[in-house]
Amino acid sequence: MKPTADAPILRMNRAIVLRPMASAQDSARDGEARLLEAVGLAQALELDVASAEAAPLRQISPRTYLGAGRVERLKQQVEALGVGVIVVDAALSPVQQRNLEQDVGAKVIDRTGLILEIFGLRARTKEGKLQVELARQQYERSRLVRTWTHLERQRGGLGKTGGPGETQIELDRRLIADRIVKLKRELEEVRRTRGLQRRARARAGLPAVVLVGYTNAGKSTLFNRLTRAGVLAKDMLFATLDPTARQVKLPSGRAVIMSDTVGFISDLPTELVAAFRATLEAVTEADLLLHVRDIAHVETDQQRVDVLNVLAQLSKEADGKSPPVLEVWNKIDQLDDATRGARLRRTTAAEEGSSSALPPVAISAITGEGVDTLLTAIDRAAFSATRTISLTLSPDQGKLRAQIAAAGRILNETTDDDGNISLRAELLIEDAARFAPLEPLPDQPKKQAAE
Repeated sequence: MKPTADAPILRMNRAIVLRPMASAQDSARDGEARLLEAVGLAQALELDVASAEAAPLRQISPRTYLGAGRVERLKQQVEALGVGVIVVDAALSPVQQRNLEQDVGAKVIDRTGLILEIFGLRARTKEGKLQVELARQQYERSRLVRTWTHLERQRGGLGKTGGPGETQIELDRRLIADRIVKLKRELEEVRRTRGLQRRARARAGLPAVVLVGYTNAGKSTLFNRLTRAGVLAKDMLFATLDPTARQVKLPSGRAVIMSDTVGFISDLPTELVAAFRATLEAVTEADLLLHVRDIAHVETDQQRVDVLNVLAQLSKEADGKSPPVLEVWNKIDQLDDATRGARLRRTTAAEEGSSSALPPVAISAITGEGVDTLLTAIDRAAFSATRTISLTLSPDQGKLRAQIAAAGRILNETTDDDGNISLRAELLIEDAARFAPLEPLPDQPKKQAAE
């Protein structure tokens, strides 16, 4: 499209954000909040949002997703505002995306494409870049219909001979398929390496605690406060992409390995879940999940549901593995006095009435309020499945001592003049039951060997 005297030149960093509302679910959920989230995604891609609007739809058009009137209005806005990008916060088919671009005269990007662009911008480590590229390749594979449109698709005649466009699409499909195979192979190596690291930490007796939560809930801010890791923490969607792990000392003197992960979001693209399998495996392999919630957000309850849906999907793919979850109600410093008091009373009531579920902990990662309480809760939850045993081993039981050390963590041990070893060890409950009856402390009933 050529600019006229009255229309500014199109700017590729300037965007219109449109949040279609085409279902009962959309009407039940706060459309304004979803629109704000879409604007946040666009701004995370460093786009200048010139206009943002929720767009109710009577029905979805197979050709352009949006109705003819909305498409014409978008075309006028593009010309008037000099917008080069239209962000449609929905999943568009390749045909809908192509037709919409042609009709409005600007680049169109859907929700999945937008999130992929953000991930591509944020990836820093080799692993992160591999995962983003895999997701992008899987996304683009379905969109080759948009490519090579300047070439004729058929030469004519009976239509049995493919034209240059058809040949190019077939070539691109093969190249993408080959690249996907290569990326999956490289990521499989990443998964194996992560598995070895997890097993090494387990042998060292360090439980794995993983932060999960909706994007921008404050996970990285909390991670930095607990670990002083200096991870990027901004008021921005998907500020953290690459996983980071650090050791955290707990009030008891014990330690855990804490990991920060990529934030979840509603309608998380399936391409991302598949591509980030190597990273998200840490979620299902964790000993404890900290679900960080932005308790001051207007949609905090719906965000909780979105996160739990993703966790359920990951658990299903991991043969039902589901670590215990401790909810962390973050950003209480942003609540007014009445709401804040009500939230704190809820956490207290949950703790008093808790039997098996872990009661939530209210904190402010910015001010540090409640963080000591959180550390105590982590200490209790991460080691809740362990038991301390005391044993005395004879000099010829060195192999048994090595087995105990491999299964858990020896807290202290002494050796007497005769070579007998007295030790205290922290083991998983099943291991404690296996080792404790072997050699109770002198003059102590066998059943009291396990503390």
